[in-house]
Amino acid sequence: MNPETEYREGLEELAANYKNILQLLGEDTERDGLQKTPMRVAKAMQVLTRGYTQDPHKVLTDALFEEKYNQMVIVKDIDFFSMCEHHMLPFYGKAHVAYIPNGYITGLSKIARVVDIYSHRLQVQERLTQQIKDCIQSTLHPLGVMVVIEAKHMCMQMRGVEKQNSITTTSDFSGAFNQAKTREEFMNLLRGESKKI
Repeated sequence: MNPETEYREGLEELAANYKNILQLLGEDTERDGLQKTPMRVAKAMQVLTRGYTQDPHKVLTDALFEEKYNQMVIVKDIDFFSMCEHHMLPFYGKAHVAYIPNGYITGLSKIARVVDIYSHRLQVQERLTQQIKDCIQSTLHPLGVMVVIEAKHMCMQMRGVEKQNSITTTSDFSGAFNQAKTREEFMNLLRGESKKI
């Protein structure tokens, strides 16, 4: 799906529902500024949830290379935006992903694409973290995977407790990262610290 030119089935119905929502909020949907808003929002929502139509496993296997490298590969500071499934408000931040290859590597950009695909669905941060880890583990069969996500949630900033500076951190790991020493190495590398020889 090209988000600029292609939209999924149900777009018209989605727009009609958004028009109804605006009316229920007390707005006049016939005024100039709002006449095209229902369709704009419908298109935006299809773009923001395009991950439902994409296969993250295929993304990883499309750039799979045999390689005898068995040290940590880290792609950090992957910017992402997602939508909280509880309030349908954005949460956004950075994902850090590491894996230890077991005979095969994937293109580095493919790791970021996996984050992109899962984040473009209605989400909670905890599940997003787990899905990224599970996808890489089950597709590449590496010696281990670790994912850390740091995010700000608009549902905490705009409503509820209204805490603008709080950051939520989640992590999930498998395989070799079950060892505290391996996790510590990953976290040190995230902070820019290198092991002293």
